Amino acid sequence: MKHSNLEALGWDSWFEEQARLLCDPTASVARVTAVDREQLLLLNDIGTFRAKLSGRYLYESVSTTELPCVGDWVCVLKTEDDQYGLVHGILERKTSLRRKAVGEAAKSQMIAANVDVVIIAQSCHFDFNLKRLERYLVNVQDGGATPCILLTKTDLVSAKTVAGQLDQIVKAGITAPVLTLSNVTKEGIDGLKAVLSPGKTYCLVGSSGIGKSTLINDLVGREVLETKAVSETGEGRHTTVRRELFILENGAMIIDNPGMREIGVLSAEGVVEASYSDISALSEQCRFRDCTHTSEPGCAVLKALKSGEIEAEHYGNFIKLRSESAFHQMSSVEKRKKDKNFGKLIKSVKKSLDED
Repeated sequence: MKHSNLEALGWDSWFEEQARLLCDPTASVARVTAVDREQLLLLNDIGTFRAKLSGRYLYESVSTTELPCVGDWVCVLKTEDDQYGLVHGILERKTSLRRKAVGEAAKSQMIAANVDVVIIAQSCHFDFNLKRLERYLVNVQDGGATPCILLTKTDLVSAKTVAGQLDQIVKAGITAPVLTLSNVTKEGIDGLKAVLSPGKTYCLVGSSGIGKSTLINDLVGREVLETKAVSETGEGRHTTVRRELFILENGAMIIDNPGMREIGVLSAEGVVEASYSDISALSEQCRFRDCTHTSEPGCAVLKALKSGEIEAEHYGNFIKLRSESAFHQMSSVEKRKKDKNFGKLIKSVKKSLDED
């Protein structure tokens, strides 16, 4: 197998070792840059080409998460005479970004693979939502990637509004780096470009209409994505229809995604606590090591909640995300029981706060 000159696409010795074990000696490796139904758009050191999954690979794949997604490395057979390559296997993912599939109780949907940094974008104008931001952070850290926050459309709000949103992020105990920019004035674009390193893979996620496509075009240096004029209120319109990996002018790679307003959390044991650094720090002062921060005596988190050190909404989102994560690890019988008990728990905590 010839794997030279792939380092620019994120290839390293870790993937090389996997390829030796998994790929046929006559196969080559390529990176998935887009998925169109049953076809894959692949990229290797020679160029871009299309491929399909082998029948055997499809048959042996138990779930959709085992199928290639954007960012994956795959084993592929293709001769010069073949119109399509034939994918026979997928290399283990270093990192992954996934979410709970819409309408599915326990199934997950792959968003991207082998991503170094996930850029969570929210518009300062209409789209800023701390709860949703915290959900993204849990999912990003669960998959092993590094999170970065990007606040867009700063030209549509006052400097005071931006400062207030930055303050909310800090007060929520979020330690991920935060960048701001405007696609109109281009203020902040150089700061973003400065953190995008050659050979590294970044994934841009966020709601529809917050300027992701315009930003991708600016970063790539040409019009690779269709953009639409904003509405009279300043809100953008949905344009991205598929996930796709682009190579930027400086050699960094970025994956664009269709807008996601909701992102369901799957089982992320320990990650929820790690994402709430303020609550995690307080928990070290709790009387009991296994404190659930819901009703135990000597709970430092509940004490901080009652004193106003942490906000009720922030605490409530922590409890909800932790419960949602645990919920996806249970059996169907346990889940039905948990649904009923969770409602009682929230009412009990609210009642306790009202009494105090």
